Amino acid sequence: MVVFDTDFSPDYGRMVDVSPLLRRLVCENPSKYTFHGTGTYVIGHGDVAVVDPGPRDRSHVDNLLRALDGEQVRHILITHTHGDHSPAAAELADATGATVLGFGPHPPGATGEDDDSGDSETSDDPTAGIDEAERHRPDVDFAPDHRLGHGDTVDGPGWSVDALHTPGHISNHLCFALREERAVLSGDHVMGWSTTIIPPPDGDVAAYLGSLRLLLDREDEVLYPTHGGPIHDPTTYVQALFDHRLAREAQILTQLREGPCSATEIVAVLYADVREELHKPAARSVVAHLLKLRADGRAAPAITDARATAAATVWTLT
Repeated sequence: MVVFDTDFSPDYGRMVDVSPLLRRLVCENPSKYTFHGTGTYVIGHGDVAVVDPGPRDRSHVDNLLRALDGEQVRHILITHTHGDHSPAAAELADATGATVLGFGPHPPGATGEDDDSGDSETSDDPTAGIDEAERHRPDVDFAPDHRLGHGDTVDGPGWSVDALHTPGHISNHLCFALREERAVLSGDHVMGWSTTIIPPPDGDVAAYLGSLRLLLDREDEVLYPTHGGPIHDPTTYVQALFDHRLAREAQILTQLREGPCSATEIVAVLYADVREELHKPAARSVVAHLLKLRADGRAAPAITDARATAAATVWTLT
């Protein structure tokens, strides 16, 4: 069973020390996908790296620059190109001259976590009037100065980081392992407040399970997700996430044994106790599970209808 931790204070606008080598500044962009907001991490002191500078939010970049006044931002590390993580990299790089590093551009066909329109916002922020869907749309313009592959290292005075390729949530997802503290900045791959959405077609359950195994094979002491607080018993927690995914797959198979059904119908049963606003993203993860079952030869679409959405397509056992 996965035990979530929702006890987290975002301390908006204030840089907070979270370990000897890590600081965090949380963007005020709370939502059902971002929890209290995007946590931008700073590695090191003096000569630093910034991880996930956040969404299209001028005030957050300004807060970050004020907090780092007098320090040199050498690198900007990107876990992935969903719109709440990477878009501010361009503005931060322009202001600091830092090198932007990531796995690569936004994958063709990859969606964001939320493809619905959000509520408009009004504030002193120059981005006011842009609804949440626009502010957090996928960063299709992202182009790193240098691409990082699995095992590549970035270092600075007193710190060194190894890139870990962890596809599943999105195929260009990286985690960053801070050697000196046996810590991993886990982006959206592993979060303590919620399970991770796996949005097809780029989101991949089999890849996600493999990326969880990658963390299970390590001996890290703590994970720092981009959203929410740290995870201090990574092995136990990641194993619980892995088991949860297998249990969800078994539940989906049970529903299919009762007769052909769609992802939307499966969600109505399996997520009956989950608030309704989360049913649509849940359906996207169920579709990802169904695609894995098709690849495994255990399920297939029962009815082919080009007009049907992925969530409405009817599936059956094979």
